Amino acid sequence: MTFGITLFARTKSVTGGTNIALAAKAATATIPIVFGTGDDPVPLGLVASLARPGGNATGINFFNTEVVAKRLRLLHDLVPNAVRVAVLVNPRNASVAESNLREIQEAAPTLGLQIQILNASTIDEIDVAFATLARERPDALFVTGDAFFASRRGQLATLTTRDRIPAAYSIRDFVAAGGLMSYGTDLADTFRQVGVYTGKILEGAKPADLPVLQSTKFEFVINRTTAKALGLTIPAGVLSIADEVIE
Repeated sequence: MTFGITLFARTKSVTGGTNIALAAKAATATIPIVFGTGDDPVPLGLVASLARPGGNATGINFFNTEVVAKRLRLLHDLVPNAVRVAVLVNPRNASVAESNLREIQEAAPTLGLQIQILNASTIDEIDVAFATLARERPDALFVTGDAFFASRRGQLATLTTRDRIPAAYSIRDFVAAGGLMSYGTDLADTFRQVGVYTGKILEGAKPADLPVLQSTKFEFVINRTTAKALGLTIPAGVLSIADEVIE
């Protein structure tokens, strides 16, 4: 999952999302930047190291890729009869799409799952992807973490409800909109951490001296109403580990 918000406070830049963070980094080597990214910021070139960022950027790494396999396992636990799972990715967000697919393709065989990849980068392409779903009828849908998909959560929830397909997402907002389940970083906590670092920089701290923080709070959310509408019985073991059940 990547953020889709960019704010500016005085001369300090607060940026969310890998692509936005990279663009901000490329645009300036002097203005302090606070980023939120689901990718490892070191190989991306955002920082020299997690402990000593160097340069003008620091921020939060919220483990987008690392939780993908667990999200797939939770979907499997929630829909144990599923065999064929469609995976929706945004090819325009190449680094996130590739890292997510790598984790999914490694985890799927251990769960006995067959994966079908669908691409969508626009509203119309989401409709095309769901036309494919309606025609080929996979057992479940896995929506990869992506800022564009987050902005279209209402459309995605409406389409999965219409087509009666169980779907897993990266953040709670999808489940609140009517999606079946989500597992990922608690974004409210992540935004709070970004705010703390932004405050420190506004008070004079240098990004080079602020270690990149790593998310420690994750949440598993289930929409019980959606489960009932899909004819799913939530296993007691799955229900017991949910952080939130939306009625």
